Amino acid sequence: NKVPKPKDEIKIEDLAIHIYPDRFRVRADIKVTAFQERPNLFLVMKDANGNVVNDLNIIATMHYEMDFTMHMRGMDDPAGNYTLEAELFYETRNPPQDKARIIFTIPEADA
Repeated sequence: NKVPKPKDEIKIEDLAIHIYPDRFRVRADIKVTAFQERPNLFLVMKDANGNVVNDLNIIATMHYEMDFTMHMRGMDDPAGNYTLEAELFYETRNPPQDKARIIFTIPEADA
């Protein structure tokens, strides 16, 4: 039921995080405006100190509703605060056409 829009009207409509029970994976859900021309996306997850934990490039996506599993690598315990930033772009990321950001917390393991 969505009418595809021209590329200058494409935005990130929703960005959400779902933490898997193992706490070492998160699902990033992203929804963009229905499009005529396929956009690119760049997702980067950072810890509370601003260190990159994981990043993901999506080139010319075919879907306007997507979900991706991102892994928490190189750590013994992922508990803490994180930020997921998403950028939508066509020819260049500098500057991106649209950006979204979400802050989330991975809880401590149950005792």
